[in-house]
Amino acid sequence: MKVGKLSMQFAYVVIGAITLVGGAPSRAFAQHDHDSVSQSQTPEQKRQQAALVQAVREATEQFRDPAAAEAAGYHLQFGCVSGGDFGAMGLHFVNMNLVGDTVIDASKPEIILYEASPSGKLRITGADFLVVADAWNAAHPDGPPQLMGQLFHLFDAPNRFGLPAFYTLHVWAWKDNPNGSYVNWNPNVSCDGFKGQN
Repeated sequence: MKVGKLSMQFAYVVIGAITLVGGAPSRAFAQHDHDSVSQSQTPEQKRQQAALVQAVREATEQFRDPAAAEAAGYHLQFGCVSGGDFGAMGLHFVNMNLVGDTVIDASKPEIILYEASPSGKLRITGADFLVVADAWNAAHPDGPPQLMGQLFHLFDAPNRFGLPAFYTLHVWAWKDNPNGSYVNWNPNVSCDGFKGQN
């Protein structure tokens, strides 16, 4: 009888663990979620990381003023995206023409990220590269997207954005993220200053 009782307890533990893992946010393909991962990078991986951040800074320099982003076809979507204990992603200015293709190009991010200051003025924090998963998988059966050695994160559907499943890579090129340059949520970003303005 003790063996049967132990088996049942083990089964409950396994079911509980599966439930917890299934309810956790998808973190598939995340490479730099923790500092310990960053510290174990090879010199080549560190070089690629620095090169991608620099490439995104150069590509988005022209969009430090959100009016320039608007003029180039980027428009605010989703309000200000916050993640509670995780920090925030901030404001996403999305270029739908770029989202609609299956091309990943460091010089043409699909999304420019901003944060509202306490005065309400928007300041650039980085960029987000995004591609719809079904479209990417159909065009690239060899695997998920990468950009200069960085694997994209997969957001399954349904999701808070109302989008089909998509791959995304945030690059915090203008605002430091202590959790890594490519983590979705930045604890140094806040939605407190956002008042619904564009």
